[in-house]
Amino acid sequence: MKSLSFYLCMALVGLVLASCKEGGKSIMTPVSSGRPYEVMVVADDNCWMSPDSALFHVLDTDVPGLPQAERSFRISRVRPEHFDRTMRLFRNIIIVDINPNTYTQTKFKYTRDAYSSPQMIMTIQAPTQAEFADYVSKNGQVIIDFFTRAEMNREVKQLEKKHNQVISSKVASLFDCDIWMPVDMLSYKEGKDFFWASTNLNDMNFVMYAFPYRDKNTFTKEYFIHKRDSVMKINLPGASEGMYMETADSIFVDVRNIAVKGDYAFEARGLWEMRNDAMGGPFVSHMRVDRNNGRVIVVEGFVYNPGKLKRDQIRKLNAALYTLKLPSEKEVSEIPVDNSIDEEKAQVETEQNNNK
Repeated sequence: MKSLSFYLCMALVGLVLASCKEGGKSIMTPVSSGRPYEVMVVADDNCWMSPDSALFHVLDTDVPGLPQAERSFRISRVRPEHFDRTMRLFRNIIIVDINPNTYTQTKFKYTRDAYSSPQMIMTIQAPTQAEFADYVSKNGQVIIDFFTRAEMNREVKQLEKKHNQVISSKVASLFDCDIWMPVDMLSYKEGKDFFWASTNLNDMNFVMYAFPYRDKNTFTKEYFIHKRDSVMKINLPGASEGMYMETADSIFVDVRNIAVKGDYAFEARGLWEMRNDAMGGPFVSHMRVDRNNGRVIVVEGFVYNPGKLKRDQIRKLNAALYTLKLPSEKEVSEIPVDNSIDEEKAQVETEQNNNK
């Protein structure tokens, strides 16, 4: 009887483990391998070593807004016959499936946490190599955004578990908002409608400021740079008189419309510099409308890390910017990865609401 009871207990434990889920997967799902922003491609030699190498060139694209060239992803490749149990644990995978007998058009699909967690697998299906290359070339930014947002979502989940409570408290007091920033930001400065936080090394920095909303022309590249420079000049002076932060050459500032929690937002990327000093680095900013209070909220991350790579730091800060919660918002939404954002629709809806 004792033996029977033992086996019954073990069977019940097995059932519980099989049924327990975390994020939709069994708790027995192995942890994925690979580093952040590393992508493994499963493709045969005909595809990977073709003259155009379309997929490689897309993944090898430089990240915009950085002072030195840094490619979007670390890239590895495995032949389909070597895509075994170990390889399937990789965190970011692109499977190339070219088969004229199966497919009549080119498209991609994706799955989450199929073999490990966290994991994102994109499968690109095409009837011919030529159609595959053409499709990848035309949709290169979609592929880049897909895996970039997947990695940022992982960062947001980490911030949800552990973020800087002091920054959250100060942002709540100054702006009636909330945001999740890395715990190692230990230096702070407050101003009028302004807040700055930084690590002790000053390598990663966070800035937040607000100003009254006037009209739709607020969301232009020219207005953003003008407002940013005026705020930074007042609040972030240099070590000596005549030194202050400003936006570097405006030609290299990239702006685009994005969606945060389904609402319109304005993103800007570029380089900053310290006037009359040698300091500088990349920044990324989000501008959003707080309709409840008739104001614009700007959150920005900027990096100062001379002589070192800055891609992962600026992406970490960018992910944190998506956690901003305006007074009317309560939850942080996942950054969409499965399709491109309908930016024009979001902008039109915002303008219509503002004109009412």
